[in-house]
Amino acid sequence: MPSRPLIAVTRWIPDEAVKILAEAGEVRVSPADRPLGPGELREFTAGASAIVGMLHDRVDGALADAAGPGLRIVANVAVGHDNIDVPALAGRGVVVTNTPGVLTDATADLTFGLILSLTRRLGEGERLVRAREPWSFHLGFLLGSGLQGKTLGIVGLGQIGRAVARRAAAFGMRIVYTGRKPAPSEVESALAAEFVPFPELLAGADLVSLHCPLTAETRHLVDAAALRAMKPGAYLVNTTRGPVVDESALADALEAGEIAGAALDVFEREPSVEERLLARDDVVLTPHLGSATVETRTAMAVLAARNVVSVLAGNDPLTEVRP
Repeated sequence: MPSRPLIAVTRWIPDEAVKILAEAGEVRVSPADRPLGPGELREFTAGASAIVGMLHDRVDGALADAAGPGLRIVANVAVGHDNIDVPALAGRGVVVTNTPGVLTDATADLTFGLILSLTRRLGEGERLVRAREPWSFHLGFLLGSGLQGKTLGIVGLGQIGRAVARRAAAFGMRIVYTGRKPAPSEVESALAAEFVPFPELLAGADLVSLHCPLTAETRHLVDAAALRAMKPGAYLVNTTRGPVVDESALADALEAGEIAGAALDVFEREPSVEERLLARDDVVLTPHLGSATVETRTAMAVLAARNVVSVLAGNDPLTEVRP
């Protein structure tokens, strides 16, 4: 009787997804509650027909070769796939999939939570109360900035960017956006969003929210020059990928008063954070929580599992990433 395909899962995933994977093969889940090092990852995935990986797993041609000729699919439990060398895997006949769509609302909710925390100084207020610092209400106490009538600049009007725009509209904000090309006119009309070049967005937005993928072109998209181009009272929010922002340049800009504040859910050298940002009250920091709801993380893992089952059964993947 032939052995069942080996499915290597590089970190814990919800049981619902494991049960789906078990329909297609023998499931091996890493017992380590941490990212595997390169050598550990090669050893753990050796002989696998499928790899279910996380955004911290670097998957390239060398890893595919170490896994062996039986590797058929790498299912990334994330929307972004900058951790995977898609052309190298495609050249070896390995399918790559991701998990788009299912985390749109969770990430948009988190983005708006960061916006409110930043503009209304919620983190500062909570830290003050928890520290038992003396305080009393007065009209100048911890004043923040309202959102009504302000301009939100969205960099990347994909699914998550559009969901953020819908939430911003409910707060009475004006929406401008930029990207590689304008969105369809019906999308612009539905969101009351206006396409502008990146420099114009930086100069005019009261708040800049990043939702572009990480590519060679977008790495350090927000650098020292971009930060200087922003309005002095503007805020920056990043919930996409850390390296889109030059964190050292961001710290410089905040120290110089070039922008009013920043909120980051992702980091350039995650999980490390630029040291100068940690003590600043004008910075909100969260540990990559964009998709962190029970419902969303389960849906992501289930979609990855269904991609594996489909490919191992000889069918097309549900959400393939093409070179």
